[in-house]
Amino acid sequence: MSDTVSGLLTIAVLVAALAAVHVPLGSWMARVFTDTRDWRVERLVYRLCRVDPASEQRWSTYAVAVLGFSVVGVVLLFALIALQGVLPFARGASMNLDTALNTAVSFVTNTNWQSYAGESGTSPLVQTLGLTVQNFVSPAVGLAVAVALVRGLARSSGAEIGNFWVDLVRGSLRVLLPLAVVGAVVLLLGGVIQNLTAPTEVTTLSGGSQVVQGGLVASQEAIKELGTNGGGYFNANSAHPFENPNAITNLVEIFLLLVIPFSLPRTYGILVGDRRQGWAVLGFMATLWGLMVAAVTWAEVSAASGPLGGLEGKEVRFGVWPSALFAASTTGTSTGAVNSMHESYSPLGGGGALVHMLLGEVSPGGVGSGLYGALLLAMLTVFISGLMVGRTPELLGKQIGRREITLVALALLVMPALVLVFTGIGMVAPLVSSQMLASGPHGLTEVMYAYASAANNNGSAFAGFSADTPYTNLTLALCMFLGRFVPIVLVLALAGSLVAQRRRPANAGTLPTHTPTFAGLFVGVAIIVTGLTFFPALALGPLAEALS
Repeated sequence: MSDTVSGLLTIAVLVAALAAVHVPLGSWMARVFTDTRDWRVERLVYRLCRVDPASEQRWSTYAVAVLGFSVVGVVLLFALIALQGVLPFARGASMNLDTALNTAVSFVTNTNWQSYAGESGTSPLVQTLGLTVQNFVSPAVGLAVAVALVRGLARSSGAEIGNFWVDLVRGSLRVLLPLAVVGAVVLLLGGVIQNLTAPTEVTTLSGGSQVVQGGLVASQEAIKELGTNGGGYFNANSAHPFENPNAITNLVEIFLLLVIPFSLPRTYGILVGDRRQGWAVLGFMATLWGLMVAAVTWAEVSAASGPLGGLEGKEVRFGVWPSALFAASTTGTSTGAVNSMHESYSPLGGGGALVHMLLGEVSPGGVGSGLYGALLLAMLTVFISGLMVGRTPELLGKQIGRREITLVALALLVMPALVLVFTGIGMVAPLVSSQMLASGPHGLTEVMYAYASAANNNGSAFAGFSADTPYTNLTLALCMFLGRFVPIVLVLALAGSLVAQRRRPANAGTLPTHTPTFAGLFVGVAIIVTGLTFFPALALGPLAEALS
């Protein structure tokens, strides 16, 4: 009973904290992307990069800028990782080239999948100059794309959807950087380390020796969670006591990974001039998140049997409830950080975490990507509702016609296609099946979880799947790249199509999209689409394991 009360109080404190910052943070982000003045440091950046902040871009130019910036980021990060053995602060040998490419693509796509041990696989230089930098700019890219789509809905007519370079700089300097500084200070006060001390060899209680690494952990930990990145400084990620020392820092980290995605609906409502629309999106996100938190927690608490109860794979510092809360939150966003091993969860608990990713990570999703993913589902809901009741499908006065619904459908199909195709190949390819710790339904779940994590740009994993081989490194990198940038290009094309339309005034035939009824239908469409797409695979994986 005490665990239940403590767990419920933890969730209540988290929800109260998110509610407290929802309005000020959401309103601030709206001001950031509508401000007509540039900060002095921003003008310096524009001057150095030869960017005209007053100019705006069509969707195609915006997309080229996103892709060009990201590809250059992959190349530079890959070179830094591959050459780390001969650079300052070297720590051991450089990575294999396939692992280095996987890591570079992973951090640029906001996935942060790690096929290497964090503290021994990368040097302090790579951690700080390479990975932490991408932890800022990759969520800023997602935020920029989301704002561009909202502009497409908000503007009456035209062809421009903003300036990517301005959106990128403002998102990084005005939103992510100040929040990360505050988060890092809070984590430092909670006991997360921040130093440049050399590795220390200590004698363990059993008489053996162990090397204890230091590092600039608090600064990376803050942006890792805040930017829904997830890559740990240490191999154990947020289960490591240097990254997550106690129950308070655990709650702070969950708060950080949820705070921007849950505040963005407020930003959306302000930018489109109807805050009720933001409340509807927030209700959709919060409902799905609450359902999945309840499902994963119930599965893990119900699995509590034997001498350890439900503690297998979980830190005793946190226990079952906070571990399940972290697991549901990290898979509902594109974060991928873990404070427990999902491999050791019960079949339904691990399956719940998997399903939460397969929903598209829209509850509340990653920084920016959660909002534009939710808006895609909102347009699909409007289209289906319009067909059912004989009304013209519209969202905020913009018609969802053949071109728009085609772009929506293609964007929503990218992730399922990548997950199912590569999972199917993996289950019949001896090269992949030999990397599975388990066989049967659990083995299927291991492989499916890996490709779902990559295609959704999540980054968490079932630890029993040994993914550091050339085939899996390259296929997972391909899933990460396509799963990130194909939907982004389609979303920007959709923004371009919407911005060209004049906003129509609401009339008696307009379907209201701000009501609780619509929000409920919104949730239903997300669940039904996921069920129709993935139920056969889930039935052969976690459901079969749970029933066996």
